[in-house]
Amino acid sequence: MSLLATTAVAQQAVSVPSGQDVSLNEVLVDDATGQTWVRFRFVAPAIARDGGSVAYDVAAEDMAHLCRDLVIPYMSEFALASTHIVISMSDRDVPFGEANPQATQYFEAYRLEDADCIWEAY
Repeated sequence: MSLLATTAVAQQAVSVPSGQDVSLNEVLVDDATGQTWVRFRFVAPAIARDGGSVAYDVAAEDMAHLCRDLVIPYMSEFALASTHIVISMSDRDVPFGEANPQATQYFEAYRLEDADCIWEAY
């Protein structure tokens, strides 16, 4: 994967409908497929397999909310022109591209269309 830019962010707490603790860990921009993909990576300890309290269906709603309420304004503010967005949640910080069998991770893909996030099955 070739990264065009890496925007490191201090872990910032963000609000989601479920009320779980979620923090933005990093934003990555890449063009590995010849198209620009923007990846928003969040840490969400409550999704953990062992001891977590937030199931996938709840986390998926939180990710859709993050796309609409955080990602779209972020992309506008930083003039990112991608239509491909991936939002991930992990119960712990896992470096991008590294495997961690103990980590619980969820991923959702969206396309940006008419200032809205459209879920993409992949």
